Amino acid sequence: MNRILTYQVYPAIPDSLAFLEVLSRNLWWCWKQDAVTLFRRVEPELWKESRQNPIYLLSNVSQTRLEELAADDSFLAHLQRVKDRYTKRVVENVEPSRAIYEEIGPVAYFSMEFGIHESIPIFAGGLGVLAGDYLKAASNMALPLVGVGLLYRKGYFRQYLDQEGVQQEEYPELQFFCLPLERARDSRGNEITISIAGPQGKIQAFVWRVRVGRTPLFLLDTNLPENTPEAREITARLYVAEPKIRLAQEVLLGIGGMRALAAMNIFPSICHMNEGHSAFSALERLAMFMEKYRIDLKTALQIIPRCTVFTTHTPVAAGHDSFPPDWVKPWIRPLKDRLGAGEEEIISWGQPAGFNKNAPLSMFIMGLRMSQYRNGVSSLHGRTARKTWAHMWPGRPEDEIPISHVTNGIHVSTFISQEIWPLFERYLGPEWYMSSRRPENISRIDEIYDDELWRAHEMSRTRLIRTCRELMKKQYERRNAPKSVIDKIQTLLDPEVLTIAFARRFATYKRAHLLLQDPDRLAAILNNETRPVQIIFAGKAHPQDKEGKEIIKHLIEFVRRPEIRQRAVFIEGYDMALARCLVQGADVWLNTPRRPFEACGTSGMKAAINGVLNVSILDGWWCEGYCEERGWRIGDGEEYFDYDYQDATESQALYNVLENEVIPCFYEKQEGELPRRWIQMMKASMKMAMKDFCSLKMVGEYESLYYVPIIHQLKTLLKKNGLEARNLALQEQRLQNLWKDIRIGLSVQTRKGPFRVGETFEVTVEVDLGELNSEEVCVELYNGHMKAVDALEGISTIPMTVVEHLGNGNYRYGCQVPCRLSGRYGFTVRATPGGDDYLKYLPRLITWS
Repeated sequence: MNRILTYQVYPAIPDSLAFLEVLSRNLWWCWKQDAVTLFRRVEPELWKESRQNPIYLLSNVSQTRLEELAADDSFLAHLQRVKDRYTKRVVENVEPSRAIYEEIGPVAYFSMEFGIHESIPIFAGGLGVLAGDYLKAASNMALPLVGVGLLYRKGYFRQYLDQEGVQQEEYPELQFFCLPLERARDSRGNEITISIAGPQGKIQAFVWRVRVGRTPLFLLDTNLPENTPEAREITARLYVAEPKIRLAQEVLLGIGGMRALAAMNIFPSICHMNEGHSAFSALERLAMFMEKYRIDLKTALQIIPRCTVFTTHTPVAAGHDSFPPDWVKPWIRPLKDRLGAGEEEIISWGQPAGFNKNAPLSMFIMGLRMSQYRNGVSSLHGRTARKTWAHMWPGRPEDEIPISHVTNGIHVSTFISQEIWPLFERYLGPEWYMSSRRPENISRIDEIYDDELWRAHEMSRTRLIRTCRELMKKQYERRNAPKSVIDKIQTLLDPEVLTIAFARRFATYKRAHLLLQDPDRLAAILNNETRPVQIIFAGKAHPQDKEGKEIIKHLIEFVRRPEIRQRAVFIEGYDMALARCLVQGADVWLNTPRRPFEACGTSGMKAAINGVLNVSILDGWWCEGYCEERGWRIGDGEEYFDYDYQDATESQALYNVLENEVIPCFYEKQEGELPRRWIQMMKASMKMAMKDFCSLKMVGEYESLYYVPIIHQLKTLLKKNGLEARNLALQEQRLQNLWKDIRIGLSVQTRKGPFRVGETFEVTVEVDLGELNSEEVCVELYNGHMKAVDALEGISTIPMTVVEHLGNGNYRYGCQVPCRLSGRYGFTVRATPGGDDYLKYLPRLITWS
C-alpha cells in the first residue's frame, strides 16, 4: 500500500462552549475538581473511556451531545463558574511582588520526567510527580518559572502480569493529537527546532510547549525525519537500560534545553536541576554567560554555581548516572572553543578530585560542582547525603558538608478525593487550596463533623473497592480466565473492612516482602473473624530489576492462595490514576523502606491529606511527620548492617503494630458508633499534610532560601560588566595558590579549668597566613561536648579576631569562650576562607590546628 497521509477532524464546538477547548489545552483543569466534573458531565462513559483526557473526549463526543450542552443552562452556569476561576488563577496579572524576576529572568526547572497527569505518561514515579507538583505550585504562586524536559513518544512502560505473575512490559506510542501539545515558537512566530552535536553528527529536536496553569513546560523531541534512526530513539523511552542512550538524553536535556530557552529569548536567572540528569545544562549556560556578558571562563565559573540549585532525590551513590570520558568527549567537543577549555578540563568538573583522567564522569558530582545551593528532600535525606558525599570536602565535619534539605511537599488539590473536596470548600472556604499560606484556616479541619468526614471516607473506600474489582476483571479477561473465576471478582474485597494499601516502585530497598516474612501470621490477621483486614498491592519494577520482579511474583503467589483471595489483591498497571484512588480510599498507607534509603516518600503525604493513616518505618518524610496522634511507626529509627536480621526484627514489629494498635483502633466502635479516635487521627493527619507537607510550602522555601538570595547576588555579580565576579575569580585563584602555606599553632588558655557555668575564659593562638591577609581568612574556635577521645558533638563555632599582628604573615588571634552548660568539653582551632558561602566551602580549603 502506498504511504497513507493522516488528518484529524474535530467536532464543531458551539460558541457558548468554546472555553471547553481552551480549558482542555491547559492542564490547570486536572487539579480543579470543578473542572474535572465539568468534563465528566460532557459524556460520563466517554470520559471514563478516555482515561480523563479532555482532548480525546472533545474529539469523540457527538455533535448532537454538544448541541444539547449548548442549550443546557445548568451546564453553561457550571462552565462559567470554571471559566471565572481559570481567568483569576491563570490569565490575570501576577502579584507585584514577582517584579524582582522581571529584571533578570525566570527560574528554569530541569527534570528528566514530569508527572502532571496520567494522560501525559512521560514519567516513571515519584521524581516525576514531584516535578509536576512543583510546576503546579509555581502556577498557584504566580512564580516566574519554566519547566524543561523531554517528550518520550513511548513514555514509561505499561505493566501487565502473565499467568505466573511475572511482570511484562509494553510501550504503546503516545497519540500526539490527543495531548495538549503545541509547538514552541520564537519571537517572530516561527516554530522552534534546536540542534546539538552528537558523535555521528547533528541531532535536531522539536520543542513542544505544555501549559500547566500559568507555568509553561517545554519538552524536547528528537523524533524528526531529518534525524538518523538512532537519534530518533533518544526520546523514545524514559530510563532506557542502554547507557549511551541515557547519555544522549542527558546531553539533550541539559545542553539542548538551554538552547531551546535561548531560542525563545528566555535567559533564566536561576537554573534548578531536579537530580543530576540535567547537569550538562551548566556547560551550555557557562558558554551563554561568557558570550552575553563578554567574560572569561574563570569569571563565569564564579557566577554559574552561585545561581544554580541542585536537588538530589537519591540516597545511594551508586544510583547516580556516570559515563566513561571517551563517551562524553564527542558530545562536549563543540563546547571547547566557546568555553576556552579542553575536553579533559571540562570532564574533570564531573570527576572526584585526585582521581585519574579516566575516571567516569559523574552527573551528581558535576551537579555538586556547578551549584552553590544543594539540597536533599527531607531532613534525614539531607543528613544521609552529607555523609555519602563528605569525601568531596575532605577535612570538613560531616554536619558542615554544604548540602542542606528542603522537605518535599505535595500539590494538595491534585490528590484530594472528590468526596473530601466539598467538605474543604464548605469548612475551609472556596480558596482552601491556598490554605497552607493561611495557617489559621487549617484548624478549621477540626470543625468538620465526624460523621460527615467518616461518610466521605467510606465513599472513597467504596470507590476504591469498585475500581479494584473493575481492574481485576480486566486483568482476568485479558488472560482468558473462566467465567466462574471472573464472576467471583464481584465479591472481591469488602467495602466495610479495614483496608491497607501498599503501592510504590518495587525497588528492593522498598521491602514489599517485609509483610510476607511470616505469611501464616499475616493470613491470620487478614482472616480474623471479628476484625478482618484486606490489603491492596500495586506497583512496578524497573524492566531490568530482576529482584524487584521476583518480589512481585512472590506477592502474586501469596494473594492467589485460596484462603487469601478475598482479602488481598495485586493490581497491575500501576499509574497516577490508580495511585490517586489508593491514597484516597485506603484506611492505612503502609511503607516499609530500609532506612535510610527512602529519600522522602511523598505517597504517604498524599494519603495523609485524605485522612489515610500512615504505618511506616521512620524514614524519609515520616521522621518529620510522625507523632502518635496521627499514625504509627515501625521500630524506633534503627539502622542495621545485617539486613536479614533487620527484616526479621522489623517484620515482627510490623505485625505487632497491626495486631495491637492499628486494627483495634479502627474497630473501636461503641455500640455501632463511629471510630472516634480513628477520626481524630484522620483530622490530625490531614492538618499535618496541609500545614507541613504542601507543595506551596516547599516551593516557598526554595524561593526564600535560594531563589531570592540568588537574584540579589546575581545583580551584584553582573554589575559593571561582571566586576564583582572577576574579583571573586581572582580571589579564588589566590586562595587556591596560597592556602597550602597556612599554619596554625597550639592554642593557649589564659585560665586553666575547671570552670563554673556563667564563667568565660580566653583562648589565643598564633596563625601563619603566609601571603594571605587576615581579611581573606576566617579563624574560628571549634567547640563542643567530648563524644570520644578525639571527637566532639553539639558543636558551636566562635569567630576569633586578630589581637596582634606579629609580622611576616603571622597573627595572634583570640576569643572569649562562654561556659553555658556543665559537662566535659573540648575545642580546637581552624581556618577557612573568608567571603561568601561559596568561597567558604571550597573543597580542601580548610586547615586545622
